[in-house]
Amino acid sequence: MNKLLYIIVALAALTAGSLVFYKSFYLAQPEHSLYYQQPRVIKPFELTDHQGIAFNNKQLNDKWSWVFFGYTSCPDVCPTTLQELNYVYDDLKEIAPTQVLLVTVDPNRDTKEKLASYIAYFNPEFKALRADHSVLFPFARNMGLMYAITDVKNNDDNESSGSYSGTRYLVDHSASLVLINPEGLIAAIFKPDHEIGQLPTIDGEKLVSDFAKIVRLTH
Repeated sequence: MNKLLYIIVALAALTAGSLVFYKSFYLAQPEHSLYYQQPRVIKPFELTDHQGIAFNNKQLNDKWSWVFFGYTSCPDVCPTTLQELNYVYDDLKEIAPTQVLLVTVDPNRDTKEKLASYIAYFNPEFKALRADHSVLFPFARNMGLMYAITDVKNNDDNESSGSYSGTRYLVDHSASLVLINPEGLIAAIFKPDHEIGQLPTIDGEKLVSDFAKIVRLTH
């Protein structure tokens, strides 16, 4: 009788332990990102990649996509973020099929050829995308991101009219990463760490940790 009681108690303890493990591991919530339990819809869009191939909603299906807004003349945030993504890219791919997408906020200067050279420097598997501002602005808003052309140095007629045909200007843009799920819906936004006097940076370890949790929560 005592032996049977021991077995029952042991099984109950094992079951309780399994439930705790399941809740703590498989149901653990992301800690470092804004996670949408109800993913957000992405409106139809049409961009072009650095090879001149059309890129739209269909290319977001069947894999997880990391979307970052930046530009090739960016002096700090863009190269730092892309370098960090390159460091953890293999870790991200081990968790689930993944693609990294840089969307240029400076299509006037970032030609297809310039984007191809730039993105390949960080990782040949990364993609760079471009479109006119008429497409980029609504796409950025849909992603929950923003950008604005600032610090114009030249004062020619084209720039004063807002077309920014000159070459000496900067672009303010969000430093966040948007994570899109394999159904082409926005799953989460990863904001960079901010410290006073320091460059806003994405922490690769936090990225990988939360990505694993988000993937588990969607299965």
